Amino acid sequence: MTLLRDDPALEQPIDDLSQLVDFFRAGEKPASDFRIGTEHEKIAIRLEGLETVPFDGSNGIGAILAGLNQDPGFEPIYEGETLIGLLKDDASITLEPGGQLELSGAPLRTLHETCREFRAHVAQLNRVSEPLGVVWLGLGIQPLAKAQDIPRMPRERHDLMRSFLGARDTLGLSMMHATGTVQANFDFSSEADVARKLRAAYAITPVVTALYANSCISEGALNGFESFRAEIWRHTDPDRCGILPCVFEESWCEGSAYRAYTDWALDVPLMFIQRSNGYRGSPGVTFREFLERGFDGERATLADWNLHLTTLFPEVRLKRIIEVRGADVGPPDLICALPALWKGVFYDAEALDLVCERTAHWGFDQVDALHADVARRGLKAETPDGPTLELARELVAISRAGLERIGERNSRGETEAIFLEPLESLLQQGRNPAQELLRRWEGPFQGRLDRLVEYARY
Repeated sequence: MTLLRDDPALEQPIDDLSQLVDFFRAGEKPASDFRIGTEHEKIAIRLEGLETVPFDGSNGIGAILAGLNQDPGFEPIYEGETLIGLLKDDASITLEPGGQLELSGAPLRTLHETCREFRAHVAQLNRVSEPLGVVWLGLGIQPLAKAQDIPRMPRERHDLMRSFLGARDTLGLSMMHATGTVQANFDFSSEADVARKLRAAYAITPVVTALYANSCISEGALNGFESFRAEIWRHTDPDRCGILPCVFEESWCEGSAYRAYTDWALDVPLMFIQRSNGYRGSPGVTFREFLERGFDGERATLADWNLHLTTLFPEVRLKRIIEVRGADVGPPDLICALPALWKGVFYDAEALDLVCERTAHWGFDQVDALHADVARRGLKAETPDGPTLELARELVAISRAGLERIGERNSRGETEAIFLEPLESLLQQGRNPAQELLRRWEGPFQGRLDRLVEYARY
């Protein structure tokens, strides 16, 4: 994956739209250099009293970041005098708006490596957090508190996002403060490769959302959804979120994917720009208007374009990587399964062909309706071709075959297909994590939040 920290080339002003298109083209690489990156958020709970965790205090989120910073190899990230994140090699730990901590993993060659990275991170986080009485939950939504009651983290970017989204939608603040997701990042070799991968990814993202649904309890009670996280995203700023119609147009696969995504991004309003003296909020001008007329006395640069792309949240995002975003965070074994599922489809030509052919007749309206349906009903939703559960089984089988053909083996001779076994086990039972959680909540948990926290903690 292409990292863009301190890239002086991004400071050049934008003189022509071709520079924006070429920004994506610069991410192309040969298949031999393809890597995988995994990102996962975790939700903090203070065991005593089952309380949310503020930033300040001797056992707050800030203290946990400071404790992590004591381990060798970390480089601290400050905003003013406040520690807001950590860097280590090509990975980072970042502070999210409601106190979630996210590991943005390094770009690694195999799933064996990325799963070891995840397990080491969780062990390290628990070593620091548990003595402070804080545990981390693998759930797609904060299960106890209302979004407005979750402590805010001290980041300037988040303050501007709160102001921006709070004026534009109904659930954007819930998205920022209460949700948790697992994402995976992948490389591409050409514009044609991008077009095929994004077309396939948008079609099957609702199926992945159903597979990973794990946010059925919020504010201490059942909320009527299997993935309330997905429903929240469907009610967050529609200009920058959701399923993109352009991916389903005929021209998408005819050599214009970079330009089509560029045109969509150009017409999304700016949240803010960043200069040496900090962030500056935008009054809602689009990036196209910023490019044509300037903003606040500033001229648009490629660094502004790069920052703008990070404030766009479609279900599948294009930067200099492809980022798949549709899954609730869940149990540890499902964290490793998520990049495995996508790698088996994206990095094996036969598997990608099968998924493209299987969903070629699906249009935007059908996929968008499916996305809404799986948020509420999970694997019981209906795809254009039948039950989501059956397509999920088919998708996992396609991915398994792809991973077997790729053939990356660990020291025991096992391929990366081993990471799909937790998904296969759930699918044999016809369940996703939300349905398993519902079974426990209504049965052995007896609606007790302490049992839920003990079950969901890492």
